[in-house]
Order: sequence, then structure tokens, then C-alpha cells
Amino acid sequence: MIASTQTNHPLHNSGETLDPHARVEAACARLREAGLRITQPRIAILGVLIARGQPVSIEQIHGELRNRSCDLVTVYRCLAAFEEIGLVRRSFYHNGTSLYQLSDRKDTVYHVVSKDGSDIRSLDAETNARLAAAIKQVEEQLKAEGYGDVSHVLEFFAKAPEAADRARAGQAKVPATA
Repeated sequence: MIASTQTNHPLHNSGETLDPHARVEAACARLREAGLRITQPRIAILGVLIARGQPVSIEQIHGELRNRSCDLVTVYRCLAAFEEIGLVRRSFYHNGTSLYQLSDRKDTVYHVVSKDGSDIRSLDAETNARLAAAIKQVEEQLKAEGYGDVSHVLEFFAKAPEAADRARAGQAKVPATA
């Protein structure tokens, strides 16, 4: 799965805690730049996306908005508008459910989605960088062949390792002491 946000942009959360209000304001600025109105439902949806910080389904967003009187159709329409201007990136669960995450970076962050549940984990930085470089090479080749507006969606789906398997894998890496 892909999520994309600009590393020096207020929407990017690089591990540091950013003021959610500042992130909403930055997203609203993107909406204004695209000629879209700033509405209470859009602000509420942005708030949920910022609070979650990882890909989330429309139903999950709507569930968190119940007290804000934002209907499901409005959530769909807002996310479609956000996706069209590049404010969110869509990805998918293994069952095909669409997931959305704020996206305003030039670099791409890839995730692995658990087939066992709803766990979504970002790939480590080194793996992510290698994957991004390989994909960039393919995209450049396609452009050289004359293709335009090249983009991609990449999903990793995996059965999560069992806790005992993870523990054994961790123990195997630790040298035995005498």
C-alpha cells in the first residue's frame, strides 16, 4: 500500500508530534489552493485522518464522525475530492476495502497490511528506500517509452507472524553466552 506526504510539509508526521490544528490548517490551505471550499464536514474528516495517522476506511472515518452529523455520502464525496487533489492517497485492505491516509510528501511510504486483521505497519526506512528507488526506475522507463501521467499502487498483504515466531526470530539473532 502506498501513502505519500511531503517530508517538510506540516501534514507529514515524521515521528514528532505536530500540532493537529496546524496540520488541519495546512490541509485547508491545500483545499483552498485547489479551489475547494472549507466546510465543517471536510474539517471533521481531516481531523479524523490526522488523529488516526495511518490508512483508515471510510466506514471507520464515518464511525468517528457520528456526533458531528456528517453522513456517509458526504464522507465518500469529501474523500473523492481530497484524492483528486492529492491530499489523500487511497490504498486497500486485502479484501478490497479502500483505505485513505493524508498524503502530501514527494517520498512514498509503503505498508504491509495484515491478512489476519486490520493491522497496518509501515516498512522500515531502508526497505522503503530500496523499493522506492526500484519503482522510480520503472516509472522513468515507462516515461521514456512515451507513457504519461505515470502512477502506481503497491500493496503488500501478509499473515502476521505469530508472537512465538517473532520471539524465536528475535532469540535466534541474539548470540548465546556461555
